[in-house]
Amino acid sequence: MEFALLHPDPDDPEWLRPVPPAVALAQRLNPIEHEITERRRQSIQLSDAFAPFMALGAQMSVSSDSITVLEGSERINAALDLATSQCQTEMLTVQPSGHRPEHSLKQGLGRDRPLIERGVRIRTLYPHTARYSSERLDYAARLSDGKVEQRTIDGLVERLIICDQAVAFIPTRDDQKVALEIRQPGLVSYLIKVFEFMWDHAVPLSAGTPYETAPDGITEIQHSIAKLLVEGHVDEAIARRLGMNVRTCRAHIAKLAQALGSGSRAQLGYLIAQSGILDRDH
Repeated sequence: MEFALLHPDPDDPEWLRPVPPAVALAQRLNPIEHEITERRRQSIQLSDAFAPFMALGAQMSVSSDSITVLEGSERINAALDLATSQCQTEMLTVQPSGHRPEHSLKQGLGRDRPLIERGVRIRTLYPHTARYSSERLDYAARLSDGKVEQRTIDGLVERLIICDQAVAFIPTRDDQKVALEIRQPGLVSYLIKVFEFMWDHAVPLSAGTPYETAPDGITEIQHSIAKLLVEGHVDEAIARRLGMNVRTCRAHIAKLAQALGSGSRAQLGYLIAQSGILDRDH
């Protein structure tokens, strides 16, 4: 009776008669079919409501995939290894620090050698201080090849790696523990232009130390420091920009002050401006 499979006999209420199977089936199916119809209507309504946003969602997905946050040295190195293994034409790198630990140099050497063997062109920018690093010079000597070009420049702000003009890597923290993997074409193109600008103003590493000691007695490193001093940078910022430790930076500042006859920091800035050393042609 609960499932409407039986009904009272109209001639004798004491008896129950079975409902014809076709009728019983229809009675059981009707609510289910009604629910299915209602659910289908709701699904169509939802699809129609979301349709205008689907294209926007696809664009957002492409955009987010173009910039990936890499956290931790292990994940960063894995992404770099993959990008360099796929690099076929050219790799551009900026290494702002003149000094790198031996294990880091070995890791870089292991990553660069296969590129050279594949005929990939490698161009690297260092700060001028790299010329005074025996580890860096030894590393450069091991990569001496027609496809490898290395130059130095006054100061470099941050590390940069670009593979095949398609993917770039930049750090987001000073401890190098978080980096961005950039595949957005516009951003990669912009970073390449920045690199090319610096490259055009850099000096080949093979050319020897530029202006090691100029006629005015000011070395190239001291000249770079003088430029940053006049711009108002503190010792720590200057050391970071030029890839040296603060103690070495202060030693150069002391020599610069001695060469110009300065007795104080304020006077040093004035004498630098008056001396004309910032006007000399590089």
